[in-house]
Amino acid sequence: MKNLYLLIVCFILSIASLFIGVSEVNLSGLLRLDENQLHTLIHSRLPRLISIIIAGSSMAICGLIMQQLTRNKFVSPTTAGTMDSASLGIMVSMLMFASATMMQKMVVSFLFALAGTLIFMKILDRIKFKNTIFIPLVGLMFGNIVGSITTFFAYSNDLIQNISGWLQGSFSLITTGRYEMLYISIPLLIIAYLFANRFTIAGMGEEFSVNLGLNYKQVVNIGLIIVAAITSVVVLTVGMIPFLGLIIPNIVAIFQGDNLRKNLPTTALLGVAFVILCDIIGRVIIYPYQVPIGLTVGVIGSAIFLYLLIRGRKHEQ
Repeated sequence: MKNLYLLIVCFILSIASLFIGVSEVNLSGLLRLDENQLHTLIHSRLPRLISIIIAGSSMAICGLIMQQLTRNKFVSPTTAGTMDSASLGIMVSMLMFASATMMQKMVVSFLFALAGTLIFMKILDRIKFKNTIFIPLVGLMFGNIVGSITTFFAYSNDLIQNISGWLQGSFSLITTGRYEMLYISIPLLIIAYLFANRFTIAGMGEEFSVNLGLNYKQVVNIGLIIVAAITSVVVLTVGMIPFLGLIIPNIVAIFQGDNLRKNLPTTALLGVAFVILCDIIGRVIIYPYQVPIGLTVGVIGSAIFLYLLIRGRKHEQ
């Protein structure tokens, strides 16, 4: 029933998103088959909406997978250095392969994102102080180190404007021909759903998983590959969307518990609704100008993140 309500909310917000913008698109114009309005709808508004739906659902599910595998509610691509590592990969591809295609940049970004996530997991294995709040703070520090390396090389090679414009989360430049790579996320989400029960068992610990006959390392690696691939695709296509994979799974878990397979559809729908709402706010708050989605999600998401930190701290006491 909750998913039905979320689906209705997503549908209403999606319709609103199609008709909000500087270029006029209205129902009467579409019924008259107005050429300009149809062109705007088909080549700008629909690609933007599709990008929001795929990016919102996939990044929320990435956070859910990471939280399950690390057994920590505050771990996500934002707080584990995955996004920052993907950004470093994009910068490296711009430096070393100036004429690289989007697919080649995605592969390089994926390899860096996967390497960064694996390094974070190794750091987790070596940390003896397994405090719930301490671990994501370590991930944020690790991500800042990777981000500083990206900024250093960008400044050194006069690419700071390029990399800043590339990585700033925004749907304003999404048009036909600039978002299709996001479709790579769809089969990865299907694989995530098929492996949901295995991720749940892996989240109970290596010894428990092995006793149940599960290949623990293989399942964890599959989960990390899915997260790294989706993150690199979203960062390359849309830019960085902070805190999305952190707050959405936590909100769902508060109301539905920790059943991964049960939470996947709800997490995806809530992620879509949240990103569409933030995108609409970004389009109307200083109309006719637009606020990047990375800023609106970052401001709202950071406030929710602080609340979750305080809430988690209270529950520990």
